Amino acid sequence: MTLPQAARPRLVDFHCHLDLYPDHVALIRECDRERVATLAVTTTPKAWPRNRDLAQASTHVRVALGLHPQLVAEREAELPLFERYLGEARYIGEVGLDAGPRFYRSFEAQERVFARILAACAEHGDKILTLHSVRAVAKVLGHLDRALPPDRGQVILHWFTGTAAEARRASARGCYFSINSEMLRSPKHRQLVAGLPPDRLLTETDGPFVTAEGLPVRPLAVAQTVAELAKLRGETEEIMGLRIISNLRALLRAAT
Repeated sequence: MTLPQAARPRLVDFHCHLDLYPDHVALIRECDRERVATLAVTTTPKAWPRNRDLAQASTHVRVALGLHPQLVAEREAELPLFERYLGEARYIGEVGLDAGPRFYRSFEAQERVFARILAACAEHGDKILTLHSVRAVAKVLGHLDRALPPDRGQVILHWFTGTAAEARRASARGCYFSINSEMLRSPKHRQLVAGLPPDRLLTETDGPFVTAEGLPVRPLAVAQTVAELAKLRGETEEIMGLRIISNLRALLRAAT
């Protein structure tokens, strides 16, 4: 069956905090109008029901169930609520680990929560996870190796800033990488992105945390990221755009 034109995505924003924009509902409509396949991540399980309900009729917005590692110190008690909603959610995020200076004190609790989330996802076997891994890529990959076999869930490393060796390790276990405009401002990260497997690339905004000209970027801004990726990798914008859509479809097929 051929999808009608309006149902075919034109762009992909695989990690955006739609509920943190003041015009959340209008932004969902904008994603549908502009045909931006958008994954609306949440930071706490308590945010899931409202986000799910607001996007229920959307063609292009899907909502992920999250428990952000930066909030674990205050929100670990919401883990049972996360597990209660898990059966309803195909997409999981934002979850993961953060070993940055501000959050390292809660790292033991983060690992405890992350391990339980991965075990629960493995039990279900049909989840797509977008993972936070600040200064903790090796730890994240270790948890994945122990708790989430590649055939029990699909993984996207959001805003990946690990090493080339960690990128190879992640690629070998089937991970995807979602790239945002902020990543491409750093020569070091541009070099890293240039070496990632082309069939594992997705785009994201991580809005509203990424800004342009002083304003939070919106999902439609991934068009500029596609252009920058194309230039970085020596391809046309059209080819790169088609590649991102193809990668998304491959990810979704693998998760069924």
